[in-house]
Amino acid sequence: MDGRMGSNIQGPSLIKVPDWIDNPLGTYYLYFADHRGTYIRLAYADAVTGPWTMYEPGSLQLEQSYFPTTCPPCSLASGTSAALYAHIASPDVHIDQDNQQIIMYIHGRDVGRQLTRVALSSDGINFEGKPQVLGRPYFRVIQHGGYHYALAMPGYLYRSRDGLRDFEQGPRFFNDNMRHSALLIRDNNLHVFWTQAGHAPERVFMSVIAMDGDWMSWKESEPVEVLRPATEFEGVNLPIEASRRGYIDERANQLRDPTIYQQDGDIYLLYSVSGEYGIALARVEFE
Repeated sequence: MDGRMGSNIQGPSLIKVPDWIDNPLGTYYLYFADHRGTYIRLAYADAVTGPWTMYEPGSLQLEQSYFPTTCPPCSLASGTSAALYAHIASPDVHIDQDNQQIIMYIHGRDVGRQLTRVALSSDGINFEGKPQVLGRPYFRVIQHGGYHYALAMPGYLYRSRDGLRDFEQGPRFFNDNMRHSALLIRDNNLHVFWTQAGHAPERVFMSVIAMDGDWMSWKESEPVEVLRPATEFEGVNLPIEASRRGYIDERANQLRDPTIYQQDGDIYLLYSVSGEYGIALARVEFE
């Protein structure tokens, strides 16, 4: 933690720093955000389990992202009401080994809507935002069969050949209350770890999508619960109440923002705890 960061902690994304980056801060970089933040946070460690040290300047800054830095011009859709603030959040970070660059997908608020853009970096710290609009907010991206697939909120699937432009919208899954997701492919099946606003408590489910045939015909399986608050750190001692859309500043009995990290055959799930009050790590095991 640092004095600049504040207490809202959400949207983790973890990478192992590639060996073509000189003089890294540590072996691992953990990116995350404040739901209303003006920059993407960065922590580093030499082990997946930490201890983690904050890099106080952070990584991508709002003014580098091509999102508005004030409202207006950022605005709500006509006829809607919600909290309005200029921000970037929910980073989804990937290593492009072929081009020796780090790719970060981020969402922010633009004119009349929230959406996703991308930023690129050669060192994992300093990023250059790109102006192209890729799709709806909260992209989680994974490669398969010559495509970069992106699942956005709430449940819209996109794909692109290079992952940087020309995302086409495909099928839709889940429901209007689906919130955050994480993606994992096993045996040509897309495993989606996701949460839903309005659940009491909000917790992590998993559904499976067989990636066979015409992608417009893909369907998700019935969800199974994989994780709910079980420790004080996760908020289990707090009242069980239905979660709501948007940011949350007080601790709550909720889990949000799942993301997947894989290394040496191990699968880890990172997620936000107590609403948006911290980040935890769990090992994923399939029976």
